[in-house]
Amino acid sequence: MEVREGGLDYPQVVALLQLHLDSMRAHSPPDSVHALDTSRLQQPDIRFWAAWDGAQLLGCAALREVDAAHGEIKSMRTHPEHLRRGTGAALLRHILQVARERGYTRLSLETGTGPAFEAAHGLYRQFGFTDCAPLAGYPAADPFSRFMTRVI
Repeated sequence: MEVREGGLDYPQVVALLQLHLDSMRAHSPPDSVHALDTSRLQQPDIRFWAAWDGAQLLGCAALREVDAAHGEIKSMRTHPEHLRRGTGAALLRHILQVARERGYTRLSLETGTGPAFEAAHGLYRQFGFTDCAPLAGYPAADPFSRFMTRVI
């Protein structure tokens, strides 16, 4: 597995991100979907990576700078054909390393609630993430959002 920066112009990546958005919309009301489209993932405050096995896309993830000491995981998704094979863990390790290199002291995320998100919650807990208050301007009383954070 190789984690490479960029790839937002690759058709496989665009399709996976669309799948991600569609899934978020299927499990949360519109006002509770905070996933980013490809244009937002190209903004200067965000770095994006895709995990590949040769020409086969395994997954993707992004890191948004909240402030000089705080990063936020965005758009983390494993391709459905590669679930439970370590792609998410590899991407999370990569993001943690980049966050350390940037000097962040905290890494956080917003994810959904309910059964569709349990596997993601488990992965984040394995990496030391715990529940926290809403971050970076997210709505405070949204029952469809779960916030998690960890000190780096």
